[in-house]
Amino acid sequence: MAHDVRNSHSDQSGNQRSGPRCIALVGPFQSGKTTLLEAILARTGSSARSSDNHSSSPGGPRMSTSLQAATVTFMGDSYTFLDCPGSIEFAHDMRAALPAVDAAIVVCEADEKKLPQLQIILRELEERGIPRFLFLNKIDKANKRVRETLATLQPASRVPLVLRQIPIWNGELIAGFVDLALERAFVYREHMASEVVELKGDDLAREKEARFTMLEKLADHDDALMEQLLEDIAPPRDAVFDDLVRELREGLICPVLLGSATRENGVLRLLKALRHEAPGIAETAKRLGAASGKDGLAYVFKTVHLQHGGKLSLARVISGTVDDAANVQSSGGGLGRVSGVLGAAGTTDSKRPKAETGDTVALGKLDAIKTGDTISTGKTAPASLVTLTPAAPVLATALAAADRKDDVKLGQALAKLNEEDPSLTLIHDTQTHDAVMWGQGEMHLRLAVERLGERFGVAVKQSAPAIGYRETIRKPTSIRGRHKKQSGGHGQFGDVVLDIKPLPRGSGFQFIDKIVGGAVPRNYIGAVEEGVRDGLKHGPLGFEVVDVQVILIDGSYHSVDSSDLAFRTAARIGMGEGLTQCQPVLLEPIHTVEIVCPTDATAKINAILSARRGQILGFDTREGWQGWDSVRALMPESEIGDLIVELRSATAGAGSYTRQFDHMAEVTGRTADQIVAAHRAAA
Repeated sequence: MAHDVRNSHSDQSGNQRSGPRCIALVGPFQSGKTTLLEAILARTGSSARSSDNHSSSPGGPRMSTSLQAATVTFMGDSYTFLDCPGSIEFAHDMRAALPAVDAAIVVCEADEKKLPQLQIILRELEERGIPRFLFLNKIDKANKRVRETLATLQPASRVPLVLRQIPIWNGELIAGFVDLALERAFVYREHMASEVVELKGDDLAREKEARFTMLEKLADHDDALMEQLLEDIAPPRDAVFDDLVRELREGLICPVLLGSATRENGVLRLLKALRHEAPGIAETAKRLGAASGKDGLAYVFKTVHLQHGGKLSLARVISGTVDDAANVQSSGGGLGRVSGVLGAAGTTDSKRPKAETGDTVALGKLDAIKTGDTISTGKTAPASLVTLTPAAPVLATALAAADRKDDVKLGQALAKLNEEDPSLTLIHDTQTHDAVMWGQGEMHLRLAVERLGERFGVAVKQSAPAIGYRETIRKPTSIRGRHKKQSGGHGQFGDVVLDIKPLPRGSGFQFIDKIVGGAVPRNYIGAVEEGVRDGLKHGPLGFEVVDVQVILIDGSYHSVDSSDLAFRTAARIGMGEGLTQCQPVLLEPIHTVEIVCPTDATAKINAILSARRGQILGFDTREGWQGWDSVRALMPESEIGDLIVELRSATAGAGSYTRQFDHMAEVTGRTADQIVAAHRAAA
């Protein structure tokens, strides 16, 4: 029986399908994922999708910045497609969505520059065990043979890329394709279904050779097929399809199909491959380790706060049903009541009474539920099916409300923004009182700031986050701190003698009381220590002083005028005068930085690090990543600020880094003078 006319309700083994499918569209930036989704919508006569969410760089192409969803019907079956952003800066949406899908379509093109990005995406799919097709897009613009392209792309995949189609050439142009599994030829018709044509001549010869290569790769996991090939026996077509299905679902191969999304070429063949070969919700539930039961069980992969419609939680129902108005609880301990079950696009005209197994839907107003939660309609909290770990942040900006009366509003908006995008990290700087927002790159932070204004109505001022400079001392001194004030009635009197000494780097602060004979009464010792700490907050250079030992050795008091405040003030005065005599020196934080990058960019990375006062510790091949290196260096925190911008530029958007505080180091000379001058000017 011809593959493309099998029963729409059965898979290759004759089993009943297990509900609607959910398919991820993933791939490098500008590979054509959104265009492919639009082509799928056109070919299926559908238009339901989430609102566009794009941005563009000045003078650059438009790019998707968050996940979009659309549900279509094809040959009686329902499919929800999740169009995931391609930029590494917005990869969290993809990582959160992948556990929910049955399979993925990896959209790519014959562009070697995008190979590292492709490898990152394929690695994510491989590690999550998600079956995947590779859709070689823009085939109409190909400038090399498909086999050459496949050889170029293969290093990005840890499993064989198995060519399912070969192009039919008309001179230098691709006119159609041959399906190697069906052994049938098709000629493209723009924005129409391809036309079946006779397979003959050179195309027939090429098909025989390419089909044998495909079968050889399948035979690596099928001994019976291997014997048939060795004995020159043509395997039954149904057996070939069974192998393709099994090896796809087991993650042993990645089938490759050809097409052009802009011309809608190859789209129907791709949909038919999904229909017959991609697994359904039953296999996905098994992959996630979901226990079967009568309660509704769903996984939340995206959170959206609508400007006027409240919070929506995009979720895939793994088993059972989730009714409108159902009470749910999450693996994270949150409780909620569903207020509306909508289609995946979140439009009000898609409202339904319930969501069934396999459905991808938007659930309304689950305020206590967050992205990554597993939710259940049962009486007990479900076990978590998915663990999401956002990538380490790489760029930061300090935010303050443009109007101070919006401080509370800003805090609420940032909380909602972080709920939508957990790859943003928010830290409150206790020294500057600014909110510091960390993200995945320049565009990521820019879009977050734009959303604060456009969606949440909060205008903000941005500044560079404060660097954790400190200062310390090089030599000891003894100093008397004396505070005496008479203003009628009780006066103020405090008198202390302090020994101030440097400590080894990283020791922090020590206060020692060596008073004898009651020169300073015991009840004032605590106030003296508080005054010493006050004096360390702003040293002679303007920064907090660290690695200092202060010994209280003597003092005097007045039986009437002495008080906690007087002794605290005396100690602070003593520290202010004493520290200037101790040869203060500036300290800057040094971090260990580990950069991962394609091997051909390693030399550029080394040059970037050296130009930023980095001390390269070494580099090695990145474990488990063909064609990648890992570079380690010590680097001042002040030089790391916008490192990611230069790093991404040098690696075609694929490189990244992690960092960890290592130690404080002295800064001297002109560099120190500039830092101190800038700090005083800003104070």
